[in-house]
Amino acid sequence: MASASAFTTPFGVTTRTIRTTLSAVEGRYGKYDEKLFDNEAKKDVYASWDPSQPRSPDNFNPFETFGSNSPDASGYFPGSNLYKDPMRGEASFPQMMIERTEAEERVANPKAGDVKGAPGRAKGN
Repeated sequence: MASASAFTTPFGVTTRTIRTTLSAVEGRYGKYDEKLFDNEAKKDVYASWDPSQPRSPDNFNPFETFGSNSPDASGYFPGSNLYKDPMRGEASFPQMMIERTEAEERVANPKAGDVKGAPGRAKGN
């Protein structure tokens, strides 16, 4: 079985080296850390996301997935030692249908610069 250090984070470093290479980011978390990270909060983070700028706890697409996982409120994915399980919002069927419609709209109208390999996207996306 491979150790966790063999996995790569969306920031492009292995978890083995995350403590040294992310020293500027380590300990920094996003605007909604330890706050409700519901659909409204995600839309707020998405509105300020700039895909042409490097990914950070302040600049990430909260609707992007990496290995079928969603990021936390700071853009970290499960498997990163900085990941924190976010406080989630309502999960009712009517709310999910609203979110599905909004997701389809985002996919149909991506932000300028939101292309594979853009600096603001998770590595590999």
